[in-house]
Amino acid sequence: MLNIDEELLDSIADALVDPGYILLERVIPSELLASLWAYFDTINTDGFKLAGIGRQADFQLQEAVRSDQIHWLGNTAQTEEDVTTQFLAWMELLRIGINRRLFLGLFDYESHFARYAAGAFYKKHMDAFGGHKQGQLSRVLSTVLYLNENWCESDGGELVLYAEDGDQPLQKISPTFGRLIVFLSEKFPHEVLPATRERKSIAGWFRVNNH
Repeated sequence: MLNIDEELLDSIADALVDPGYILLERVIPSELLASLWAYFDTINTDGFKLAGIGRQADFQLQEAVRSDQIHWLGNTAQTEEDVTTQFLAWMELLRIGINRRLFLGLFDYESHFARYAAGAFYKKHMDAFGGHKQGQLSRVLSTVLYLNENWCESDGGELVLYAEDGDQPLQKISPTFGRLIVFLSEKFPHEVLPATRERKSIAGWFRVNNH
């Protein structure tokens, strides 16, 4: 049965208050991590689409800004859902735990597999902006889970997290297997640097309902 240690939830909540992000090592169960890693490679090439900027009517491809490919969770066949369902169940426990501690009103979670071919990148950007429109779901917390076994520093592909002004790098995070970062979506500009080999991750966002 999936669970999250209460002390871990306390640590995550404290870090989100200050400094606003936390880097966690293999906090997701090992068997689930292994299953996610194995499942990633079963997704057909046609199941990945070139990522763009914006959603729905605002969506547009900007290959000068990002060159990764994505596959949204929830688009899988019924026989393939067990692994992603377990992952989403773990994230639901995280949502409930954070809400109990910080009263953020996190409403739901959306996520996708991300495949970065060698040389692919995502330029500096924000996951969310202020001034949310009423009736929309707005991103509050961002998460990235890495699924890269035997990743070396020389492989590159780091996530660079910047201070709010967007100029000062706070941390450069190597995408090693099982590493999870959680951060405030509206606070930290960030970018993904090119890697020398394929880079795998699951990106996700906890959202609030602006009714």
